[in-house]
Amino acid sequence: MAGPKPAISGYTQKAMSHNTVTRSDHPGLTIGISGPGRAGTPQRLISLGLKLAGAGSVYIRPGSRINVGLLDGLVLSGGSHIHPGRYGQEPEVTARYDFPRDETDWQLLRQAEQLHLPVLGICRGAQLINVYRGGSLCQDVTPLRVHTRHHPLLFPLQTVRLVHDSVLGHIMPATSIGANRIHSQAIKLLGRNLRVVAVDNDLFVQGIETTDEHWILGIQWHPEYLLYHSGHRRIFTSLVEAARQWKLARLEGGGATDP
Repeated sequence: MAGPKPAISGYTQKAMSHNTVTRSDHPGLTIGISGPGRAGTPQRLISLGLKLAGAGSVYIRPGSRINVGLLDGLVLSGGSHIHPGRYGQEPEVTARYDFPRDETDWQLLRQAEQLHLPVLGICRGAQLINVYRGGSLCQDVTPLRVHTRHHPLLFPLQTVRLVHDSVLGHIMPATSIGANRIHSQAIKLLGRNLRVVAVDNDLFVQGIETTDEHWILGIQWHPEYLLYHSGHRRIFTSLVEAARQWKLARLEGGGATDP
C-alpha cells in the first residue's frame, strides 16, 4: 500500500537540506508556492512563470511543516476565501473556506516576515498579507461595482491604475495596465506598514506593498494567466531577482535559516 503523499511535492525533506540552499556551489533558487490540497492550473502556471524567470519551485500543501528559511522566496497563491474570523468578523456571504490552508499560509507568512524573505501574494495571497498585518476585507464587492464588470474576467479586460513611485510601478512602468479579475472580495482596511499601489476604476485595491525594505508585493489579479504578456511576466522576474539578492545577502551573512 502506498504511503501518504508528502506535504511538499516535488522535493523530499532530505532534498530540502540546509546545504541545498546555503552552499555557494548551488546557485539555483527555490521559491515556495502555497496552495490548496491539490495543485491546480494557477499553481502550475505560477511554477512556469518562476521557471521562465530562472527559479525552481516547490509546492506547499495545507498542513505542511516547513522551515521557510530553506526557501529563497514565497508565493501565496489564490484560492478559497480567507475566513472572516481572521479579521474579527462573521461570515456575511456563503463561501468555501479552507481552515487548514488559512493556518498554513499564516504560518508561512509569519516565518517569511521574520526572515525578510521576498513574498508575492496573488489574489487571496494579497488579501492574506493585508489581514496578517491587521487589515480587513470587504467580503463581497460585486454589488458595489459601478464602473467595472460584475462577472469574472480571465483575460486582461479591466483597467488597473498604478502608482508610479512603487515597486509595482517599476515592474510595470505605465500609468495603467490591463488585468484580469477572478475575485469577489477586496481589501478594505489597510494593514500595518502597507501602501496601496494599484486600484481599478471603482477604486478597489488591486495592489499593495510594504513601506519598509522588506520585499512584499500583493496583487489582486492573476498574472500567472497572463504569462504571454511581458509586463505580467516581469512580476515573477522581479520576485526572482529579489530572492536572488536575499540569498546572496544570506550567504554573505553566514547562511542562517532559522526564523
